[in-house]
This record gives sequence, C-alpha cells and structure tokens, in this order.
Amino acid sequence: MHNDILAHLDNPQYLEQLYRADKPTFRKAFDSLYPQIENNLLAKAWHERLNYSQDGLLWGTTHDRMVVLLASVVAALLAKLPAILSLAPDYYYPRNIGFIAFPLLIGYFAWKQTVPRQTGIVLAVLMGLAAVYINWLPQAPTSDTLILACLHLPLWLWSLLGITFTGGRLRRDANWLGFLRYNGELVVMTAVLLLACGLATAITINLFNLIGWNIIDFYSNYVVICGLAALPIVATYLTQVQPALVGKVSPVIARLFSPFALVMLLIYLVAMIASGKNLYHDRVFLLLFNGLLIGVMALIFFSVAGTGSVHQNRVQLLILFLLSIVTILVNGIALSAILFRIAEWGITPNRAAVLGSNVLIICHLLLVGFRLWQATTRRSDLSPISRSMAYFLPVYSAWTVIVVFVFPLLFGFK
Repeated sequence: MHNDILAHLDNPQYLEQLYRADKPTFRKAFDSLYPQIENNLLAKAWHERLNYSQDGLLWGTTHDRMVVLLASVVAALLAKLPAILSLAPDYYYPRNIGFIAFPLLIGYFAWKQTVPRQTGIVLAVLMGLAAVYINWLPQAPTSDTLILACLHLPLWLWSLLGITFTGGRLRRDANWLGFLRYNGELVVMTAVLLLACGLATAITINLFNLIGWNIIDFYSNYVVICGLAALPIVATYLTQVQPALVGKVSPVIARLFSPFALVMLLIYLVAMIASGKNLYHDRVFLLLFNGLLIGVMALIFFSVAGTGSVHQNRVQLLILFLLSIVTILVNGIALSAILFRIAEWGITPNRAAVLGSNVLIICHLLLVGFRLWQATTRRSDLSPISRSMAYFLPVYSAWTVIVVFVFPLLFGFK
C-alpha cells in the first residue's frame, strides 16, 4: 500500500480506488507517509479528508432511513409468519431462520454497492431455490442431514452476503477484508444494541407491573421477536453511517483477549492431559472445539487488523503466532478424535461434516500460522496475513454448499 500510494501520488482516480478497496489500510499507510509528502497539494487534500472531524452524528439520508425502516418491517413480518399463516414454529424457524435477515441484508448491500443487475438476479434465484429446497426436505426429528442442512444454510447465505458486499466480484481484488471487518463491527454494534434493548425491556415490563398490567407475553411475542429480526439490519445500517463509532472496537477487544486465549489454551492442554479423560468418546468436546477454532481465527484477524506495523507490534504478532500453533495442536487432537470415531463406528453425516470442517480449519490455521511466522522472523508486511484470512472464505462457502445440498441426497435423508 505504501508503494502504491507513492507511485500514484498524482493520480487521484487510482488513489480513490485504493481507498475504497481497503479504507483502514489506506489510512494507516497514508498517515505514516504524510510527513514526507506533505508538500504535495493532492496529499494535503487527502490528509484533510482522512482527518476531518465531523461534528455530531451522521444518520444517513432520509431515503436511506426509509429503506432501513421498510427492511426492518419486512424482517419483523417474516419472523411472525408462523403466527400470521398458522404455520408450525418447529417446522418454520429451523429451516427459515436465515431467510429472515440475510436476503434483506443482501438486498441492502446490492443497492448500496450498485451490484450489476445480472448478479442481483442470480443471487435472488439462488436464494429462492435454497428456500424451496430447505422446505422440501422431509420432516424427520431424528434426521441428521436435515439438522446439518438447517445449521449450514445460514452460513451459505452469509457467503452470498459477502459476495454482495464486495460488489458481486469473486476475483482476487474483491474486498473480502472489508467484509470481515464489517462482521466484527456488526457483532460489536449488535451487542451494544442488545444491551440497550435489554435495559429498555426490563424498565418497560416493570413499569407496567407497577400498575398491575402483565405484558410479558405480549411483549415477548411481538416486540422482542420483531426487534430481534430487525436488529441485524439496524446494526448494519449504523456500521455503515457511523464507521468511526465501532471501527476500532473490534481490534482493541481482539488484542486484549488474544493473550488470555493463549494462556487459557495452554492451561487447558495441560489439564486435558492430567485429567486422563478419554476425549475420543466425547461428542460435546468436538462440537465445542469447532466454535473455539472459529473464535481464535476471529481473534487473530482483528488483532492483525488493528496492528500498525511489524516493528511496533512484534510482541503482539508473537502472541498471535503462538496462539495459532497451540490452536493447531488442539485442532489436531480434535481431528484425531473424529478419525477415531469414524474408524470405530463408521461414517455418519455428523462425523463427515465435523471431519470436513476441521480439515478446512486446520489447513487455514497452518496457512495463517506460516504468514505470522514470516511476519515475526522476516519482518515482512502484515497484508499477507490478512489476505490469508480472507481468501479462504470461498472454500468455506463451497463446503456449506456440499453439506446443505449434497449430504441429504448422499446419505438418503438420514
């Protein structure tokens, strides 16, 4: 990024493209270069643009707010569809939970990113076919393939959201890093809104209790459900109109918790060996570690995203490298446990799904660990680390397609 800025300092169009492709990295690179290029008129303009302090909060245009309000109402109606159409909640929600918010978010970013019409049609057709397919699967409470499809379908819709966020591009220049940052900001903003809404809910219910009105059932069935459905849309809108509000929170949280995660995993490895418990027969162990691995990947990415340079953050990078190594060891144990269960009791849809996801995660961790090793020993640029985090997303998307659409047919809907 430094070299690109210097080489195209007199090319406003190229600088604008660099900025829009990766705003945080551009800002850091430009701020570090500014002392040596401050005599350039265009550099002065960029400096003022990047460091302009807006008075007050921006809430977007009236048109934007109306679109978000309409999308929130539609999400609330989709969430209450079982009550409106007398559908069985046990049938509707597991299969369609992802279709409450994701299609609306995809539509929002398709509008904001000016996604080509052909791409928008393809995305709409894919979501429509997925909705028909997931509701066509035979209803069987003990069907592992149905449960796996319902669990992985939101992940596949999430990958479609990523394609839309990047403007419908699947090439290497697609802004996957920006999409990952958006997810971190969305989690932070959603957590803040949940805390605020939880406090408002407690106050409202208790105020009505003081006058003898019990509104818990009504409030839960309408206000809470509709609010939860609209929450991702409102949180997304706030991250887009207020990027400075939460943009630095995710990296700070990740950098604070990465040392804790490293110490916790080291202690757990020792405790696991000392306990003598046979983890090869524990299904809960495997499920929990899949979530843990995803959390560690998020810690590494957002810590790197908030790191300025190799020279100033060698200790942080060393912590992240050690964290990746320990996580690879833990994932290796989980992977061996899965292989043991398959060799002992045969292949099942659940074991095949866990095996595939763990193989992908350990390959991803090995790549990220190698990039971290390069950054700590050779003092190379940090951008390869971030890119190695982002370029694996299409691989995960392909795996969710296999689990959702192939597994039920492959295993005979068992």
